[in-house]
Amino acid sequence: MAERQPERLVDALLRTIERHILPLTRLGVANGNKVFGAALLDKKTYSVVLAGTNNETENPLWHGEVHTIKKFYEIKDRPNTSDLLFLSTHEPCSMCLSAITWAGFDNFSYFFSHEDSRDAFSIPHDLRILKEVFTLEPGGYRRSNAFWHSEHIADLIAVCDAAARQDFQVRADGIRAEYAALSAVYQQGKQQTAIPLK
Repeated sequence: MAERQPERLVDALLRTIERHILPLTRLGVANGNKVFGAALLDKKTYSVVLAGTNNETENPLWHGEVHTIKKFYEIKDRPNTSDLLFLSTHEPCSMCLSAITWAGFDNFSYFFSHEDSRDAFSIPHDLRILKEVFTLEPGGYRRSNAFWHSEHIADLIAVCDAAARQDFQVRADGIRAEYAALSAVYQQGKQQTAIPLK
């Protein structure tokens, strides 16, 4: 069996964040929402089926992943979840982990970790809920289980060939800078929103 080549996948995931999720997130943050987004990609072609972003100002349950799943199930002739890759900009919170599971997705990849959400984005709720409600330490949930397998994009980048890895790290740094700027906008205006967990 041939060894897995992650370069094409990593390129598709980063491109989806850059070209599909970030533009939506800029609009969402301008309207008072958090920086979290998601997308669904075809497993074979890596083409984007749908992208979404956080919409908590409409409903506090509309996290990036949950709102994207909601929009996906509104598509009349939607593909099977088994044919899709689930991309999350940030490691999903406990609610979003459950939503991904209940919606039937067998995988997800994420760019920022829970610790990034807490430390770089000043949004500690994911880790706090995992600890307070589920008594789980950071990283305490099973990243591969009977329902799905998850992958941190940083881990995928780390196993790419050297030339691709260097390019991907430059692109990843650009994504981090974009999200840092959006986070600053969100943090500055979050007290004016009705979002319960700011």
